[in-house]
Amino acid sequence: MNKLATNEIVIDRQAAINEPLLPSLTQLTQWVGCVFAHHPDDQRREVTIRFVDERESQTLNRDYRSKDKTTNVLSFPFESPPGIDLPLLGDLVICHAVVAQEASEQDKPLEHHYAHMVVHGILHLMGYDHIDDQEAEEMEQFERELLAELNIPDPYADNTHAIDNDGETF
Repeated sequence: MNKLATNEIVIDRQAAINEPLLPSLTQLTQWVGCVFAHHPDDQRREVTIRFVDERESQTLNRDYRSKDKTTNVLSFPFESPPGIDLPLLGDLVICHAVVAQEASEQDKPLEHHYAHMVVHGILHLMGYDHIDDQEAEEMEQFERELLAELNIPDPYADNTHAIDNDGETF
């Protein structure tokens, strides 16, 4: 487990798998920070990002979404008890095998696809969603803008949506 606090951002990076191609704390901080920069009034600046294998991804997806399959990213927003103000935004759970497979299938650099998954997941933690078409378009446009700031091409340019459009926020 690694933690990094930078510019009031606290990232708890957890690797439940032994995989050398996982994003570094520096990369995660850059990607998360890009989203936070567009929400300066939001004081929730602590997030856990956990990298898991297919088994853990499938178990969590089954238990929390009733979908018995692996998925790329799951978002678990933190809900503070009444009267308690904590800076916790929530948890992201990212399945490396799924992200790596999608990046390969979509002919994208793994780093770019990871950046997209992190940005997408953080937006879910902040309340963005893509359940209906209008929400999906607004969220995807914001993702395009954020990723462009990170010098990452439009992940939706070829109309191959990399995100499971049935929602993954809890």
